[in-house]
Amino acid sequence: MTFANKRACVIGSGFGGLALAIRLQSAGVQTTVVEGRDKLGGRAYHWQREGFTFDAGPTVITDPGCLLELWNLSGSDMRDDVELMKVMPFYRLNWPDGTNFDYSNDDKLLRGEIGKLDPYDIAGYEAFLDYAAAVYEEGYVKLGTVPFLDFKSMIRAAPALMKHQAWRSVYSVVSQYVRNEKLREALSFHTLLVGGNPMTTSSIYALIHKLEKDGGVWWARGGTNRLVAGMVRLFERLGGTVRLGDPVVHVHTIGSRAAEVQAQSGWREAFDAVASNADIVHTYRDLLRGSPRGEQMGRALAKKRFSPSLFVVHFGIEGSWPGIPHHMILFGPRYKGLLEDIYVRGVLPQDFSIYLHHPTVTDPSMAPQGKSTFYALVPVAHMGKLAVDWDQVGPVLEKRILDEVGRRLIPDIHDRIVTKFHYAPSDFAHDLHAHVGSAFSLEPILTQSAFFRGHNRDDVIGNFYLVGAGTHPGAGIPGVVGSAKATAGLMLEDLAK
Repeated sequence: MTFANKRACVIGSGFGGLALAIRLQSAGVQTTVVEGRDKLGGRAYHWQREGFTFDAGPTVITDPGCLLELWNLSGSDMRDDVELMKVMPFYRLNWPDGTNFDYSNDDKLLRGEIGKLDPYDIAGYEAFLDYAAAVYEEGYVKLGTVPFLDFKSMIRAAPALMKHQAWRSVYSVVSQYVRNEKLREALSFHTLLVGGNPMTTSSIYALIHKLEKDGGVWWARGGTNRLVAGMVRLFERLGGTVRLGDPVVHVHTIGSRAAEVQAQSGWREAFDAVASNADIVHTYRDLLRGSPRGEQMGRALAKKRFSPSLFVVHFGIEGSWPGIPHHMILFGPRYKGLLEDIYVRGVLPQDFSIYLHHPTVTDPSMAPQGKSTFYALVPVAHMGKLAVDWDQVGPVLEKRILDEVGRRLIPDIHDRIVTKFHYAPSDFAHDLHAHVGSAFSLEPILTQSAFFRGHNRDDVIGNFYLVGAGTHPGAGIPGVVGSAKATAGLMLEDLAK
């Protein structure tokens, strides 16, 4: 199949956008990626300060096979561009009473960890793994890269989803198998990494456990930003074009076709196909403004439920910390109540759970010699629920978070800090055009999944496509890379006509 003289534009350079651009360019479609910021990567942005490298995120790489496939399309070797390093344990979970739980795919060690919490739950965990494997097969292997363009496709998937009780929450299903509350939290918190509330997110997301068990958890040497850089090198070697630091401001339409893409500088070009990796509300409401479809979808999408935002404190400190693993979850005193504050009530609680990222324990290149790079992340309600002035609240919350990390892990943390800064919901809204500052786009509840999520190809504008967290299958590196595979299949099929 040849695509001579066919041209495509991908708006935005997150993992989904780059994966889509690589797939199109590998197939012979002349592809241009347009990125508004000064660096590529979307949410995988990065900063360098005083010798420290700070990744904006994401920090957890799972299913490396979905990334390897991008290089294999052109007979390339990912190892020429990116070095992946194993992370072990995957996560250390820590509770206020001092309990630690190391989560990994080492069966013997993991069963030992479960036994320390409650020996009775080892058998329940085995049964839960069988469940996770079944939903992984249905939800990820069979459906993860399949576009849901009409309701019939949802009906065809329904029997499998119903068989696995997809209407139930992850926490509910986990609780069916294990009785220890700490273990229930350990087996359900993963949905937070893709923006979902464990108490309401579909049990299909239990597939994350099978994904991690089979593929492991990995880190790109030099930071997640080096994975971005490797993808860009591959794309440009294939002949792709990158336009950096020039935000797209308008996608011009003629009838039911996307005709031209216009950027802030005045640059304007015509393309045979256009895909957006930008925020889904921004895409329709702003980029497609003036078109009936853009206005209609913009209004409809704004009424949906969006994932929370994040407050992230990046800090570089004196000293090395071999006793602090790469990923930690510092649970607060509450679980369900805290989730209700974030997802339902929209308040800023006094307590919080912290996701602590410590890359230098795996990769010392992330900091100057003898120093360490960290970030401490807490989920917070998005700006549509929590209307506060983050310029005022940010410094207060930053100190509270660092105080807690100090209390539980690094007693003299404030004396050791070399550099620090925070990233708030208002930054997500400003830098990424994220609707209400959401960090993960649409909340991954059942009624906003698959067909009920943004469609990989627009229903009205026939050559306009979506890729990334707002479309099927959702957020996270495997999710957005899977969306790129689904969207690329549609684009190549359409461009071949």
